Amino acid sequence: MDEKTETLPASAMNTVAPHAGGTNDTADDKPKRKEMSFPLFLLLVVLGALAFRSFAFSLFNIPSESMLPRLLVGDYLVASKWSYGISKHSLPVELGLPGGRLLASDPARGDVVIFKHPVDHVDYVKRVIGLPGDIVELRDGLVVVNGNVLPQRRVGEFRVPVSPNTDCPPGIPIQRREDGIMLCRYALWQETNLQGRSYQVLDFGKSPQDNWGPRVVPEGRLFLMGDNRDNSQDSRFPAESGGGVGMVPAALLVGKAQRIVWSTDGSAEWLKPWTWFTAARKGRMGDGI
Repeated sequence: MDEKTETLPASAMNTVAPHAGGTNDTADDKPKRKEMSFPLFLLLVVLGALAFRSFAFSLFNIPSESMLPRLLVGDYLVASKWSYGISKHSLPVELGLPGGRLLASDPARGDVVIFKHPVDHVDYVKRVIGLPGDIVELRDGLVVVNGNVLPQRRVGEFRVPVSPNTDCPPGIPIQRREDGIMLCRYALWQETNLQGRSYQVLDFGKSPQDNWGPRVVPEGRLFLMGDNRDNSQDSRFPAESGGGVGMVPAALLVGKAQRIVWSTDGSAEWLKPWTWFTAARKGRMGDGI
């Protein structure tokens, strides 16, 4: 946008009287620039940060293992707020917006999304499996969407070190590395969805949740799952506080998970600043999701 300029009348210019020597000194024709007060500057910084957090990006941390192997406990990720439209859940303070979501759009199958739990409104993260109108079911652990089985193939093992914020669930093999660090060993599979997007998932073996549905995803809702298929309270479970999420209303979307910006194994102590760096999982920082 072009800046508006204004020419001051001659009477508004500052001049000085001639010296006794007969010479004439004229002050700078440009008006003096008014300095911004510090309170105003601080207010603009706060408003800018609020707008950035509301409409651009926001930071979230991972508190559970439901999205292993992609996301570990102690990961901090940045999510884009504009990807699916702006709603009251995208804002730091929940304000009613006309139409629920401004510039609303549905996520794609395979997206990793941040959303508010339908009951307690805590931030959750899951992967989009089914969109409105899709028929979703599970058969012996395999996901079926609209009658199409999402193929899985074994791609080896996923091994994650045991740390203060990461432990091995019951039944998961444990291995001691040469340096003495204990590792949890998971069977690792690669799943490919209907759009050809591939991502890795974990499978503990047979579980009651391996067979579910078929059910139609209602209009305005999403079927979401964790990549840690046998350790995720997701759309296979009824929505209840601290538990399953059921078919999640799209209106509860907060943003799209984009990139890991920090990761810690949980061993850091506030009173020992050097541990903030020794606890960091440096190899994960900057990874896309």
